[in-house]
Amino acid sequence: MPRKFRTEDIELWKTDVRVGEEILLSGTLYTARDAAHKRILAAIREGKPLPFPLKNAVIYYAGPTPPTNGLPAGSFGPTTSSRMDPYLPLLTEMGLAATVGKGDRSDEVYCALSKSNAIYLAAVGGAGALYARCVKSISVIAFDDLGCESVKQLEIEDFPVYVAIDANGNSIFKR
Repeated sequence: MPRKFRTEDIELWKTDVRVGEEILLSGTLYTARDAAHKRILAAIREGKPLPFPLKNAVIYYAGPTPPTNGLPAGSFGPTTSSRMDPYLPLLTEMGLAATVGKGDRSDEVYCALSKSNAIYLAAVGGAGALYARCVKSISVIAFDDLGCESVKQLEIEDFPVYVAIDANGNSIFKR
């Protein structure tokens, strides 16, 4: 039976979960993909306000399709995480607690996660309809001009993910 955790309490549980463990997340997630990451990095460099506080935040690498079947979002599967690898070390230094996506990460990301006690959670590719059912609300909070790549704030319930890289740097990809 998967354990249930709230994103708002991530500081309390992120070092307790182990690689390969299935967990169910509830709470707040933020979406950001390539284009949004570029703008977030530019804001950091320019000392401008960020779209959301990075401290203990969880970013889901995804861009939903338009709403369907009465749900807040359509299909909402994960994006390949390695595309965001260049941005992750700085974000974890600034307090980012976790990311959610699919696929392995670079050696630099492994180092950044271990150094910051951050974790990487894997969502299942091809399960976008399942993830859409876990989204209770969604709102664009930054970069609306980016369309599906805008930064969104999600409220989720029982969002199934696997611990892909734990806070000690152990990985499902290196087993």
